[in-house]
Amino acid sequence: MDRQMQASGFQVREYRAYIPWRERNGRFSPLGLAVFVVVLAPGLWLGGGLFADALGAKPVTVLLHESGTWAIRFLFLSLVVTPLRRIADWNRLIGIRRMLGLAAAAYAVLHFGLYTVDQAFDLAKVASEIALRVYLTIGFVALLGLVALGVTSTDGAIRTMGRNWHRLHALTYGLAFLATVHFFLQSKADVTEATLMAGFYVALMSCRVARKRGFSLSSPVVLAAIAVLAGLATAGIEYLWYALATGIPAERVLAANLDFRFSIRPAWWVLGCGLALAAVPLARRLPGQIRRALPRSSSART
Repeated sequence: MDRQMQASGFQVREYRAYIPWRERNGRFSPLGLAVFVVVLAPGLWLGGGLFADALGAKPVTVLLHESGTWAIRFLFLSLVVTPLRRIADWNRLIGIRRMLGLAAAAYAVLHFGLYTVDQAFDLAKVASEIALRVYLTIGFVALLGLVALGVTSTDGAIRTMGRNWHRLHALTYGLAFLATVHFFLQSKADVTEATLMAGFYVALMSCRVARKRGFSLSSPVVLAAIAVLAGLATAGIEYLWYALATGIPAERVLAANLDFRFSIRPAWWVLGCGLALAAVPLARRLPGQIRRALPRSSSART
């Protein structure tokens, strides 16, 4: 009886770990609830648009593209959690990483399902297209990887796989790279958001390299250097894409980075986000510096 009660108690604790708005100790998590609402919102918006007949003449095509875009967005958000946790010294952020990763996998599965619908459920054609079209092959490999990560994201899988779990989930960065390449190839002429994701990928990988080389992610100087590097790399990636893959003059696209009349190019967004993160350690230190300065100021006046 005692063993059964202990086992049931363990199951209850493990079940609670999967409730998005609950922490592992069972307490309510406002952050978890907020992220849960965020990951559901795109799906609800797309579903509402479909039922309201507000997605245009080709609703399946719109759903197909949007679901894929949100899959990549949530994948990158899940990758941002680890460096952001160190930069902001906010350990509770780690609790939302699994939810974001599962959201990325769910939207990727939806994306593939909608592609099958778009092909009139002709599975033979779907298989042949995946085999013959490079960008579909890359996307399908990324999908399989995300599904594998999602299936093994449970606490039980972590305990069972041990070190192999960490090796498997280290592939997330490789899957993000494949997803970005897939995004570029299917975007064709307008690769603005794909370029943005590529820039964020450079920033994330730079954070990993910097940390492995012994640099602290709590250093504003290190983060600012990463931001500048990622911004320049983003402009370079955009230039190379237009130079090699399209007939649009690449020099004109590169020059557009200095023209803010119509839009802000991805390189500036990457730089701005990076510099904003570099300001986080400064903001964290500011209250302590003010407190240390106040006694000296008061004693000087007396």
